[in-house]
Amino acid sequence: MILAGDIGGTKTVLALYEKTNDAAADCVKEQTFASQDYAEFGDVLDGFLPSGIQIDSACFAIAGPIVNQRCQMTNLSWSFDGEKLKAKLGTNKVKLLNDLEAMAVGMLHLPEHDLIELNPGAVKQSGTIAVIAAGTGLGEAILYWDGSKHHPMATEGGHCDFAPQNELQDKLLAYLRKRYPGHVSCERIISGIGFSHLFDFLCEEGFAPPSPVVADIGAESDVDRNAVISKLGVEGEDPLCREVVRLFVEIYGAEAGNLFLKSLALGGIFIGGGIAPKIQAIMESGEFLNGFCAKGRYFELLSKVSIKLSLNPRTPLIGAVNFFD
Repeated sequence: MILAGDIGGTKTVLALYEKTNDAAADCVKEQTFASQDYAEFGDVLDGFLPSGIQIDSACFAIAGPIVNQRCQMTNLSWSFDGEKLKAKLGTNKVKLLNDLEAMAVGMLHLPEHDLIELNPGAVKQSGTIAVIAAGTGLGEAILYWDGSKHHPMATEGGHCDFAPQNELQDKLLAYLRKRYPGHVSCERIISGIGFSHLFDFLCEEGFAPPSPVVADIGAESDVDRNAVISKLGVEGEDPLCREVVRLFVEIYGAEAGNLFLKSLALGGIFIGGGIAPKIQAIMESGEFLNGFCAKGRYFELLSKVSIKLSLNPRTPLIGAVNFFD
């Protein structure tokens, strides 16, 4: 039996899979837990695993840095130790993965109908693949190609410096430096909170009057301000929100292009995370591709790279299930 987990600060998904004769894996049990309701991960495991179950292998995708198969979660008090989990589960095949590392593995197992190609001029090539995913934060990972198979590599690339590409983005950097004087990372823009940062910046620039729908959302409101801004932008009902989403996608594409150059990901780019599917229409409009390719002398190289957007929110769990294959 294979035990797989996708573990985040908000929710934890655990699943049991059984290998069939054709080497495929069938899910026999899956359950979602509110992470904040449990003092430690062991309590979740105890509540999920059936009595007397024999675990052959286990892999967990965790929202946090993995160092020597140990992890202290970033936004939760839970800690993990691979050796202790081996003892608890009765198997030596236990692996802790960063959630983006697991997502990268999962991308390799997605059917084509879960993927949208954003580059109509893409030329299929073999090689290293890069994965970028905007959600609550910005995650980046690499699938290194050794000539016969891909190997996942975790990174913390989302925390690299934001590099403006034009005059408007120069002003955005200056604006964000007032809020974050020590360091302005890409994650400050290419993540959920980025929609609010871009909205407030464009308001200050006088781009257009702010939507009263957004302006009425106070700090104590239960309404997700970022979701409202992105929804209005995708629907095109509000000029300022539309520019927010356009600028978000342009910068998202530019950072994906940076990741390509740093990893020479000739095998292509996968886009994961929860934001891209929600703004799919704008992702497909050409703004992302333009930002991705705008690398001067490397335009021609980037213009042929495959860029696939994943529509499957379970990709990290799929990666955890298939890690030991």
